[in-house]
Amino acid sequence: MTEDVTDATRNPALVELRARIRAGWDDFSPAVRGVCRSLSAITPERLLYMSAQELGAEAKTSNATVIRTLQGLGYSGLAELKGMVAAPFTSHIPPEERARQRVESTGGDLEKVWNSVVTESVDRIELLRSKVSAGSYELAVRLLVEARRIWTYGWGASYVAAEHLALKLRRMDRHARSIQTTGFRLADDLIDIESGEVVLVFVPGRLPTEVEVLIERARTVGAKCILVSDELVDEIGDDVTVALYAPNTPTGMTAEPLTAIVLADALAQAVAASDRERTVEASHQLTALREQLGFRAKSSKQNSH
Repeated sequence: MTEDVTDATRNPALVELRARIRAGWDDFSPAVRGVCRSLSAITPERLLYMSAQELGAEAKTSNATVIRTLQGLGYSGLAELKGMVAAPFTSHIPPEERARQRVESTGGDLEKVWNSVVTESVDRIELLRSKVSAGSYELAVRLLVEARRIWTYGWGASYVAAEHLALKLRRMDRHARSIQTTGFRLADDLIDIESGEVVLVFVPGRLPTEVEVLIERARTVGAKCILVSDELVDEIGDDVTVALYAPNTPTGMTAEPLTAIVLADALAQAVAASDRERTVEASHQLTALREQLGFRAKSSKQNSH
């Protein structure tokens, strides 16, 4: 392995994990101790690509015992531990090395590829469910409902979540627009942001200049700002009106904006439910316009076939 990977084995998250294991060792059952032995000996490279079932098999116990052990150690589950372990990899290990690790972790076995991707997707969504507070979610929904206009912005692959949410909101008769510019041209969009509006920013981990300037612009003109992120929730959460946690992929096997899209759907559905008549009327008008364009809506009977 490269020197970078060797350095990464001194992973702060694993150091913390081993400290928690030592602190609680005397109270652990034999099965939990078996899981802890496996966790203490594992390298971060292996842990990122192992499922709870594989960890259980290595410790000669069940995947349920693995999850209970992690929860007893203070983690919500394996996904949270993986997210903490993965943090140093982005800066310490080159992208091509991470890509090689992803490919080698499955050995080209199609069933393992499928299970790895589906398991990580489910784990990330479960982590999203456990980490987003009801209060933060309710505040974000209220801001969107009361906004005169909504701006969405997604950094990198997260532009998919930003465009997705803006489209759904427009289909509910909400004034929403997705900012798709960067660099020099971004200034042309930022100058249009005004007081009484809401800026919703999707940015998983890094804090690029564009996002810094966008948040500062919102603050300067009196617009509210909603941040959807992983690592940046703790870093800049106090600089925005409300921050929502969307766990990033620890391995790169699943799409970066996966949890951001789920969160966007939850926000959109809440906005729709806040004014049902407006939502239904907007849907009716949208259907009528589509029919004028030659796209006939299918009946429920047609949809059933």
